[in-house]
Amino acid sequence: MDAISVALIVFGTLELLNVLVLYLSPGSKRGNSVGFFNAYAKSKSDPEIHALVTYLINWVAGTKLIFIVLLIGIVITGNAATKVFSAIALIFSILTFFSRLYPGIRSMDQAGQITPHGYSRTLGIMIACFVIIFVIALATYLVGLQR
Repeated sequence: MDAISVALIVFGTLELLNVLVLYLSPGSKRGNSVGFFNAYAKSKSDPEIHALVTYLINWVAGTKLIFIVLLIGIVITGNAATKVFSAIALIFSILTFFSRLYPGIRSMDQAGQITPHGYSRTLGIMIACFVIIFVIALATYLVGLQR
């Protein structure tokens, strides 16, 4: 099995675990659940706000599920070019976390809206590791083609 397929399987498995947590226990502090955000517990006191938050959590989980199924299809039936393009697409799309989501979560963390304090840094490191893993897998795959 090639390096890109391994990276796609590992990423897909981690994302599947995140989907399960979001669907089954959204208030937990595991994976990418929302229990880290103090506002999640506060939203429960306002049914209208909590309904919106719950809808958005399920929307995110459903979107992640779409990508997981696509990754499975790519690993099973994708040719080399499809896998390379998928790795490049994941690198760029995951990097958008740092321009769109990280500033917000860092700001909330600094304002004491996330428990435990410093979670934004932990999440940032974890997301950076995903990018690094895909870059290494892509480089390993491309170097293997040169031999």
